[in-house]
Amino acid sequence: MLLCLPRRSSVVVGNWACHICRLPKNSSSSCAPSSKRLLDVNRFTTRVCLKGAGRMEVLSTDTTLLLPNAKAPPVLLFDVMGTIVRDPFFEEIPAFFGLSMKELLVVKHPTAWMEFESGQVTEEELMKNFFLDGRDVDIEGLKDCMIRGYSYLEGVEPLLSRLQSAGFNMHAFSNYPSWYMMIEEKLKLSQYLPWTFVSCNMGLRKPDKRVYLEATRQLKVDPTHCIFIDDRSKNVEAAVEVGMVGIVFQDAKQVERELAGFGYVF
Repeated sequence: MLLCLPRRSSVVVGNWACHICRLPKNSSSSCAPSSKRLLDVNRFTTRVCLKGAGRMEVLSTDTTLLLPNAKAPPVLLFDVMGTIVRDPFFEEIPAFFGLSMKELLVVKHPTAWMEFESGQVTEEELMKNFFLDGRDVDIEGLKDCMIRGYSYLEGVEPLLSRLQSAGFNMHAFSNYPSWYMMIEEKLKLSQYLPWTFVSCNMGLRKPDKRVYLEATRQLKVDPTHCIFIDDRSKNVEAAVEVGMVGIVFQDAKQVERELAGFGYVF
């Protein structure tokens, strides 16, 4: 179970400055800003250390202090592919081209898809450059193949429904091209959360830190009030670097456990 925290979070208790960090269980070490940010929560515990009068001491192991206002639900920023929706890229797409994944990675253009995701090229330009050798691509057949592969990951749709009913402010935060509308047409994801931050519209892709900061600017919230959930560690690490709390997605039940650990039971 992997959890990402900001390098150091601070709250104020009376005249004391409280710094939240991660330390190994049973450790006598003091809190250090350089503590690891991506940690196994089965082996680590949260400690709040008071700095004042030249000493430190453990105040609490209450993880609800990780967010600036434990009474107000945080903004939940969800990656989509591999977190909410099954990604057809790894099975259906290689099979569509009659290739193995290893073979596909060798012959496809290394950056064309990422450029499509960030809105730099059109659908037509993508098809011209999808393969290094410029071979023709049946674009409609490819899109139909992808649509057939889209489905909610196990347990995620009920999780989103419950979070919505509990009043959480949720937004999709996805690296994806304009084809995200094919996902919407099939799965109706917007009934649970809007497609607020999609790379093709933002002009930036995760893990560029600018896209996280732009999201908080548009939402008019501090990064510390956001929980970012993604199946890719590098994307979560970037979110943590700008001050968000991050969860590396494994499955729906794990996300529910992590949120419960922050004091958000729904």
